Amino acid sequence: MIDFYTAATPNGFKVSIALEELGLPYQVIPLDFSTMEQKQPEFLAINPNGRIPAIVDRDNGDFAVFESGAILLYLAEKTGKLLPQDPKRRSQAIQWLMFQMGGVGPMMGQANVFYRYFPEKIPAAIERYQKEGRRLFEVLDGHLVHHEYLADEYSIADIATWPWVRIHDWSGVSIEGLVHLQAWMARMEARPACQKGITIPPRNESPEDQVKRAQQMVTR
Repeated sequence: MIDFYTAATPNGFKVSIALEELGLPYQVIPLDFSTMEQKQPEFLAINPNGRIPAIVDRDNGDFAVFESGAILLYLAEKTGKLLPQDPKRRSQAIQWLMFQMGGVGPMMGQANVFYRYFPEKIPAAIERYQKEGRRLFEVLDGHLVHHEYLADEYSIADIATWPWVRIHDWSGVSIEGLVHLQAWMARMEARPACQKGITIPPRNESPEDQVKRAQQMVTR
């Protein structure tokens, strides 16, 4: 059994999708950001950085793993699935995973902050992160011209990237003209595990409430 600490965010959805794809037994432990549960000592003992997601693998001596990319790698290696067996293909999947972790996620996250959440609108910051998000999408689109999935076969690289790309409207980043990226998104959206993963945990607040909560957090 895996204890899965999460919230309804793209980083959390990465792990819920992977768990669904792998069919591993898990229990969801949602954290309430409004009460700063992620900063409480009990959770900091699992993830010293105080961020979601994190897991505790009860079948492996209560082993804790934090950082979404590290969790995806751990689960793939635990099961022997969602990573290519061929060493070169495996490296390619990990490269695209790192592309998401170091580029797509942080840039889209900052686009969200300045476009949606930051109490003061700073046009230069909004433009910077939206333009960089678009540039990264163009990199993905160019790669997907000749690849069905990021490492040819479906992998944790796709699982990591899709939850961030799918919220492009929320971040104010256009995917107009990126036909290969759009086709990949459709393939991802058709997968039952992706459909279910983005509902775990359920979102219990309206978009307006989400903005208010996020605004409170970025000003703390």
